[in-house]
Amino acid sequence: MTLDGQAFLEHFRSMSEIGATAGGGVDRQAATVADGQNRHWFRGVVESHGFEVRYDEVGNQFALLELAPGAPWVAVGSHLDSQPTAGRFDGAYGVLAGAHAAARLAGLEGAKYNIAVINWFNEEGSRFKPSMMGSSVFTGKLAAEAVLETTDPDGVSVREALEGIGTIGDFALEVAAYVEIHVEQGRSLEDSGAQIGLVESTWGAHKYEFTVKGEQAHTGSTMIADRRDAMLGAALLISSARDVADRFTDESGTVVTSCGELYVYPNSPVVVASEVRMLVDIRATGAERLEAAVAAFEERIREAADRARVEIERGAEHSWTAQEYDGRGVELARAAAESLGLSSRVVRTVAGHDSTNMKDVVPTIMLFVPSVEGISHNERELTRDEDMTAGVDLLTEVLRRVVRGEYAYAE
Repeated sequence: MTLDGQAFLEHFRSMSEIGATAGGGVDRQAATVADGQNRHWFRGVVESHGFEVRYDEVGNQFALLELAPGAPWVAVGSHLDSQPTAGRFDGAYGVLAGAHAAARLAGLEGAKYNIAVINWFNEEGSRFKPSMMGSSVFTGKLAAEAVLETTDPDGVSVREALEGIGTIGDFALEVAAYVEIHVEQGRSLEDSGAQIGLVESTWGAHKYEFTVKGEQAHTGSTMIADRRDAMLGAALLISSARDVADRFTDESGTVVTSCGELYVYPNSPVVVASEVRMLVDIRATGAERLEAAVAAFEERIREAADRARVEIERGAEHSWTAQEYDGRGVELARAAAESLGLSSRVVRTVAGHDSTNMKDVVPTIMLFVPSVEGISHNERELTRDEDMTAGVDLLTEVLRRVVRGEYAYAE
């Protein structure tokens, strides 16, 4: 089998059939049956090209290609898990691109590093929280035992789910550098006409889990003045988050906020809700702007509780600051793109990625390919074939340079 662009596209189309949805996307949430099928499919692909596949204690999947026996390892990867009704490209493109790029380098002369292609567990965080779970354990930000005991809304633990699909082990690996390619999930590349995004920094983010507690009552017979409506408290939090986004967005910077998940009890049309569990997400272009937005939102939490006459309990919180990627990696990737005749531009990432964790512990390069209309976390998500194959070509060249020791920090 040749490893050209056509072979990549054929593999991508085959992978996209696993967990396919009626709307043209996929549903492969972490450690579900569909995710397990995709992991086993991926294992078959890489093993046919000489990789060895192993799993660590939280289900991170490692496809190992030895180029220089006894040498350190460089990692490349992303994630295969998805949102409930997701696009085909988010995460999965980067894992398969990493495998193809690595396989093209098999037998490379002068290699100073081996290559590990990593499929990180539960990057999306839709079934188990928080997101970027596997890379958080790998980088020491979360404890493995705590992760394994985490349960989904049905009470199934991470350990049980991973054992159910047979992708949990005891493998461990140290890496010297990390490279990731991903669809942009934004429209800056498409708008500018650039083929490649060179990620220079992240936005900052702060994610909240809230439980709003009120009192169950009849929606008809209970007067407004007597109500302790948990849904009203939740609605005020959502509205407050949007107000904060508007207040702190101007020509010099941006804040975006959202609430993407609500669990309402008892969820009846004639009952005032007694409890709502929800998540609120605040993201900003800079650390100071994020800090100010978070402070303003927290003032509104107290106001929402008082107005709705409810209790608002804060649960787990997950945050990261706006940080830069390694500048030498950006320049290496820029030179690699130029050598292939690919146009590129420096961009920032609003979304979180496993590279967001990895850049804190090893030299990390993050690359983007265009997303049509910037659509993401949607079945209509699309990256064109020519952009996907150009990205694989670039990733191959970047990996070639890193493996040969041109990435100074990785030596």
